[in-house]
Amino acid sequence: MSQYQRLLLIADPQQHQSPAARRAVALARASGAALHALVFVEPPARTYLWEEHLEDSEREAYLQRHERWLQVEAQWMAEEGVQVTTQVIWSTQVLKDMLAYIDEFRPDLLIKDVTLESALKRVFVTPLDCHLLREAPVPVHLVNDAPHKLPRRIVAAVDPAQSDTQIRGLNTQIIQTAHALALQCDAQLHLLYAYDLMPMLDGVAPVASTAWSVNCLDELRDSLHKEFERLGDEHNVPQEFRHFIMGPPVPGIAQFVDEYLVDVDVVVMGTVHRTGFGRLIGSTTERALYSMPGSILAVKASGAA
Repeated sequence: MSQYQRLLLIADPQQHQSPAARRAVALARASGAALHALVFVEPPARTYLWEEHLEDSEREAYLQRHERWLQVEAQWMAEEGVQVTTQVIWSTQVLKDMLAYIDEFRPDLLIKDVTLESALKRVFVTPLDCHLLREAPVPVHLVNDAPHKLPRRIVAAVDPAQSDTQIRGLNTQIIQTAHALALQCDAQLHLLYAYDLMPMLDGVAPVASTAWSVNCLDELRDSLHKEFERLGDEHNVPQEFRHFIMGPPVPGIAQFVDEYLVDVDVVVMGTVHRTGFGRLIGSTTERALYSMPGSILAVKASGAA
């Protein structure tokens, strides 16, 4: 049975045949899934700046312009052999309305182009994409680029060190999602863990001696490697496709993927709902969104949404 039955594409009216649209069509065709393309239309910027009220006729004309654009997109999608439906929704609260729609529609996969935001802007305003990673109740595939319509190399980025990922089964969910996508696309599946030992030692014990610290680091590394290998064995990942590397998660994964795993199309990562300061600084997956080559597929542990 196919992994996907229903795909939801949040279309970008600023792009014709965008990377996310091409990926959505390719996945729908490969899986036989139905594809629903959706556009959220906000009032023109001037209505926010000057608090102007749009007349019904103006609003209708604005909606019709987006509907015509979406119909053009749907035509080429249908010509690719995909069953596609379309919908345009007027919204003054896009995030709220989008999350409500996703929760009701419950697609097997949400697909959207990455909206690039400056680092300065992200400090003050949480991007829509990050909200989707945190709050969407379904797997979220944010497409940065799609040189291949279907992924050829997929990386499952796990974290055996985090107790949350073990308790809630997130590592298993990441690997299962990546494996199912690889089977659907006839792609290579790689298992990757970038470990950074120093934060794990913070507060554990004083570094009284160099010998003690070296032994402690070696033991910690060995325990992480054993857990990583257990995950690989449990999910039948070939040894040559297992990568246990040292480095902070985001730059470590990004550099390794860029240098050693050329043409990686999708990195599957996990998200954990955060509050307080953890939410402020963002999760590893959110930070990877703007620095990782390829695209992100984010999943939550079963029952975490």
